[in-house]
Amino acid sequence: MVKALGSRRWTFVGISIMILLFIGLIVYGAQYFLKVDTTRDQSIFMEGEYSVDGGAWKPIEADKPINETFHRIVFKGRMNEASTTIYANMTISSQNVWYTMKTVQGDPVFELTYRNKEALRQLYLSVAEDPNDPMLQKDFFDQNYTIGALDDLSFPDTPGYWTSTIFTSTLNTDGQLGEKEFIFEVENPYPFARQRFSECFHVLYSEANGSYLKFFFEVIPPVLAFLLVCFFGLFLFPIAGFILGKINFKYFSFGVLCFFWGMFMIGQRTSRYLNLWIIDPAACMIIEILLNYFLFISIMFYLKSNLKGSVTRAVANAVASIYIAAVIGAIILQFTRVRDLYASSPNIYLCTAIGIVILTVLLFTEVRNNKEAVIILISWTPLTLSILADVLNHFWQFTDIHFYFFGLAITMIYQMIHLVYDLRKQYLESIRYQQMQKELYEAKVSVMVSQIQPHFMYNALTSIAMMCSIDPDTAQEATVTFAKYLRGNMDSLKQTKPVPFSQELEHLKKYLYIEKLRFGNKLNIAYDIQTTDFVLPQLSIQPLVENAVKHGVGMKKKGGLVTIATRETENAYEVIISDDGVGFDTSAPKKDDGRSHVGMENTRRRLKEMCGGEVKIESTPGEGTVATAILPKEGQKNEDTVS
Repeated sequence: MVKALGSRRWTFVGISIMILLFIGLIVYGAQYFLKVDTTRDQSIFMEGEYSVDGGAWKPIEADKPINETFHRIVFKGRMNEASTTIYANMTISSQNVWYTMKTVQGDPVFELTYRNKEALRQLYLSVAEDPNDPMLQKDFFDQNYTIGALDDLSFPDTPGYWTSTIFTSTLNTDGQLGEKEFIFEVENPYPFARQRFSECFHVLYSEANGSYLKFFFEVIPPVLAFLLVCFFGLFLFPIAGFILGKINFKYFSFGVLCFFWGMFMIGQRTSRYLNLWIIDPAACMIIEILLNYFLFISIMFYLKSNLKGSVTRAVANAVASIYIAAVIGAIILQFTRVRDLYASSPNIYLCTAIGIVILTVLLFTEVRNNKEAVIILISWTPLTLSILADVLNHFWQFTDIHFYFFGLAITMIYQMIHLVYDLRKQYLESIRYQQMQKELYEAKVSVMVSQIQPHFMYNALTSIAMMCSIDPDTAQEATVTFAKYLRGNMDSLKQTKPVPFSQELEHLKKYLYIEKLRFGNKLNIAYDIQTTDFVLPQLSIQPLVENAVKHGVGMKKKGGLVTIATRETENAYEVIISDDGVGFDTSAPKKDDGRSHVGMENTRRRLKEMCGGEVKIESTPGEGTVATAILPKEGQKNEDTVS
């Protein structure tokens, strides 16, 4: 069921991506084969001169961007007659500014200025065919008339994002457009912001539907590319978290970050055109600014997800909470018409810079103990520096470059590459883990079979049979112990996690009890248990004990002593199986003695795979053997993850 659901999700993602790529190819192909020469971009629609904030007059170069900052800029001269006679439409796109066009005599031509309802009603009455139209009466107008932002999200100081299309024929009704002098004034109502004119004002000449043509050929391709980024965030990382067995908050938060990065870039590319579909200019402004804020919130949560320490995470939570509260406060001020979002943005961007710097410092404090923090810190340095540069640039205006576009792109691309590599690594580890589980199951079967080989069962049953006539009570106890021993071996097939050493020790005692029946006084057992507070793979010590009994003291004429000991060191737990049997030369090549060594090989592999442990064997011919199983404490921390 889960596999089928995952397959459907991936199929949907694949189809969606293919559709987006197909549309992108069509757009790029059309852009290549069809020369779009029916539009013309200009910074302003006039020829003459302009003055910034009452300064000196400068010549207008309409085909070049005007990158000067201003609070009030005045253009004086004639309309661009060539453009207005060749093209049918003139589309003006403005962001967060008011403007007024009038003749030198003071006659209005067109404007974008705030008006209250009564001023709008008077304007409509002046151009209405029937001034007595009941639709324009004051009571009806006050109760029913709305004009986009003016009744919804705007107030006197909120121009918003506005797009206005003017038929050039209406400007040249008398055929003398080239001889008329005009004055065009653009005002920035925000005293804190010295905006660059080319960023907040744009003119497009076209035959028809010029803005839609520009949107289709120039905006759609990058929008499709960033939609792929959104799909990448929405599906790849959250799904990857589920596929790997549990939700990984780091992948999930990065998926959210990818989504809002894509939406942020889409908002940046489409902001000039939003008013074509959204009537409310203030709503267009709010959408773009909120996309900025959501991006910064997702950045903070992703940085927080890479923190490990409880203190650093608590500080990160406090920083993110304060930032979210500031954003919510700015939104409330907007909708209560106290202060719009654009007016609040400098304070929010300052909070953004401070918050990201604090989170970067928190990552820096974890560099020694958190390897992931090193990678994140290196990759997020370009974004942190670029945001700081933009904050400084906002106040001192030393360049017209937006640094955080570049910093964000570098950081996000690096993060995508790193996390894809990380996901691939975890996926391969998951495959390897499944393979290991299969091998461990087969190994446990082999271990179990090796412990109940026919000769062992024969010897155990023979010993019990002999005791029946000599000591029936001991025979009964031996039978019960042997049954429990077999039950323990069978139960080991169901056990997939390491078990406490105390449980393993009880099973070893049953095995040694049975062997004691066989060897009698030739086999002596001693225990030196100093610690039991650790875990190890089930039946992993028994092969070591079996070798000590059978090939150590069992091969010695007078028998000997087998000692089972445990101890705790600074970095590990050790289980030591020693005997004073015949011993052997550890440097000599293995003999083909006809015995199976599967038990020892399985023991080594299981200790390494499940606990990161190892087995060391020291032996001296004629003196005995010491086998030590070393279990690192670091492996003990991961015991619950083995399943």
